[in-house]
Amino acid sequence: MTADHTLDARGLQCPLPVLKARKALLAMAPGERLEVLATDPIAAIDLPNFCREAGHHFIGKEQHGDDAWAFLIERGS
Repeated sequence: MTADHTLDARGLQCPLPVLKARKALLAMAPGERLEVLATDPIAAIDLPNFCREAGHHFIGKEQHGDDAWAFLIERGS
């Protein structure tokens, strides 16, 4: 997974990973990709739902270390 920007939201609890991702995506150009690193298990539900509602493309997730996940989001138009 390749990203143009990375947001480290490890240690943050719901809803902060989504709120910080939203702010980061607003500062990006359409088509750019954001990697969100998160340890909150709810982020696996919240981030795809946020992307669907906000018009962004949730590309996927992969394990990042023992307790974190990396989520890849492409900014919509």
